Amino acid sequence: MTDLVIRPLVAGEENLFDSMPDPLPQLRKVAYADGIAGGGYRPEHTWVALRAGRVVGRAAWLLPPGAVGAPWLEQFDLDAEPEVGAALLHVAHEALGGPTSYFAALPAHWRRRPEVLAVVRAPMAAARLAGLVEGKERLRCSWTGTPLPTTAGRYTFRTPIDAAEINALVARIADPEVLTGVEIARAVGGVDLATDPLGWLAGPVENWRIALDAGEPVGLAGTAGDACYPLLAYLGLLDEAVRSELLVEAVRVLAAGGAREVIADVDAHRVAVLAELERTGFRQLRARVIFTPPVPAATS
Repeated sequence: MTDLVIRPLVAGEENLFDSMPDPLPQLRKVAYADGIAGGGYRPEHTWVALRAGRVVGRAAWLLPPGAVGAPWLEQFDLDAEPEVGAALLHVAHEALGGPTSYFAALPAHWRRRPEVLAVVRAPMAAARLAGLVEGKERLRCSWTGTPLPTTAGRYTFRTPIDAAEINALVARIADPEVLTGVEIARAVGGVDLATDPLGWLAGPVENWRIALDAGEPVGLAGTAGDACYPLLAYLGLLDEAVRSELLVEAVRVLAAGGAREVIADVDAHRVAVLAELERTGFRQLRARVIFTPPVPAATS
């Protein structure tokens, strides 16, 4: 790798970053130039690996204006061996004060698509070589106006009385099933969406629905119609049997408000939740594999 040059960008070099063809154009993403204009991407948080003047690796860390956390690696592309990508990450991590999380965005069903695997193997291997730890996989799903299924009508729904009622139900739900944007809430706002959704979702309580069985709460759904996309932001159950009807109700609320698309994020291992999302009309848009810095060993 003696002919390899690794360096950050300087202002005005957006075209250098974009000179590397996008290896996964089917993924929705913010263009690098747009991210620079919006302040989330910065030249000093963007690194390239050049070989004979050609970009063979690029990495852009994202930190939206006003964020309280550290920048995370949002875009990492590699047209070289994994060792080149690892070297790029090592140099950048040193300049950034240490490794940060990497949110590796991948097309839906990526493991079954050889053409995608050929693209993503190298950067993911480079992340591991650089010491990042591969963690959970999360799937982003999208409903785009397909007719909602008919439900049995076993449950009734109402809006919460106030924020205190939402918080009380959240405290009873140990493991929410859908948390859309949980990584961004933590990185940008320092908020745990699972335990403090109202710390991130600033809309009115009318965006929430409580599912009732004989008058007793059995589920809670939080929507956000005015985010970057209309979101099913939170879905938590006290009785799994309510899942299908509460999903339909949450999408119905957003559709009644004019949403033509609804986004929901779910952990890939939640097979039953994914199946219910699909029955409701959701389809997978993308996957995201989360790499995190290693946890320091405890000292005695």
